[in-house]
Amino acid sequence: MRMVDIIQAKRNGKTLTKEEINFFVEGYTNGTIPDYQASALLMAVYFKGMSAEETATLTEAMVASGETIDLSGIEGPKVDKHSTGGVGDKVTFIVGPLVASAGVPVAKMSGRGLGHTGGTLDKLEAIDGLEIEMSIDKFIEQVNKTKLAVAGQTGNLAPADKKLYALRDVTATVDSIPLIAGSIMSKKLASGANSIVLDVKTGSGAFMKSLEDSEALATEMVNIGKHLGRNTIAVISDMNQPLGYEIGNANEIKEAVEILQGKDVTDLRVISLTIAAHMIVLAGKYDTFDEAYKALEGNIENGSAFEMLRQMVIAQGGDVNQVDDLTKLPQASNTIEVKAPSAGFVTAIDAESVGIAAMYLGAGRATKEDDIDHSVGITLLKKVGDEVAEGETFAYLLSNTETAEDAEKKLLSAYTFGTEKPEERPLIHKIIK
Repeated sequence: MRMVDIIQAKRNGKTLTKEEINFFVEGYTNGTIPDYQASALLMAVYFKGMSAEETATLTEAMVASGETIDLSGIEGPKVDKHSTGGVGDKVTFIVGPLVASAGVPVAKMSGRGLGHTGGTLDKLEAIDGLEIEMSIDKFIEQVNKTKLAVAGQTGNLAPADKKLYALRDVTATVDSIPLIAGSIMSKKLASGANSIVLDVKTGSGAFMKSLEDSEALATEMVNIGKHLGRNTIAVISDMNQPLGYEIGNANEIKEAVEILQGKDVTDLRVISLTIAAHMIVLAGKYDTFDEAYKALEGNIENGSAFEMLRQMVIAQGGDVNQVDDLTKLPQASNTIEVKAPSAGFVTAIDAESVGIAAMYLGAGRATKEDDIDHSVGITLLKKVGDEVAEGETFAYLLSNTETAEDAEKKLLSAYTFGTEKPEERPLIHKIIK
């Protein structure tokens, strides 16, 4: 088999066979297929696409390129969630405890962030002493004991994906739906869950800006999961403005805790409950979504969901006092008010620009080597649809410098003010099963 023939076949719009896809993935992973030929195939896929079966086969080959995690030692069904990312997305810290409070084990492996704000692990490290690196045996032991663990990925999961993603990043082939879907699902499938709920964001702050593209990606990933024997559904949720009111690391942990303690931050609460309810239905805990949703609301009210978070923090060596008393979380030294330039309504917030403003403060990374400042971030006071007066404070910059001109300028540019109140957008656009 020759790589040039595989490239030519895809260039001409043909469907690749399982043998051809496996030959490519194995060869590129072990170095026998050079970057220039892999780049040519990726570009052919970018223009010609892949069938659902081709995409599933590509995903399966990427899973097989490395280790897979055996979670059979965890008692009960294993349900995972994945978010395509967004600004202010602290849903994992709410969903994990919610699902665990229903008696369903949550074995969550997450990563760090490069860009706007920290990733899940960076945010957790705002809690003093909390360990996110642990052996797979300890990981399984903790889940069996407390029903919940959130840790860094262990082992060499889907190395083909890591290598291919780096190549896609420099060959303008990142935004190909089959390649995105295969990349995401290869890591999820290698992580060992029986069922997966995907939170696919759509809007200005999402990777997929249009609802049409978000639906296409969600459908592709659900098809991959089903093809490879996993119960998979996707929730398409709105990311046309930041999720919740806090953007940063410690302040996102704070807001997640407040939700678990009963605070009604509507968008964050509804999206978290929706994802968690679908997860416990897939686990067989409830027959219907409505029953599951209502039960989880009850677990917020009775405190059992918050207690699950506390037990996870204790089990992973974190200072639980910082969860019990949120003023003990890292605090920035300065609070800078950002004021509205005119009266009216907030008609739009560019979530991506808000995230960049937070990065300017030190809440995220511009390069892999950058350190994250857990204490800094942004607190929004006004969101889309809210009325503001001229000169009214609509956000706070939480900074460790006395001025933050770049961040303030970026945040101001993220907001659009108008004279008419905009129509309310749905929080959940669609469920793909």
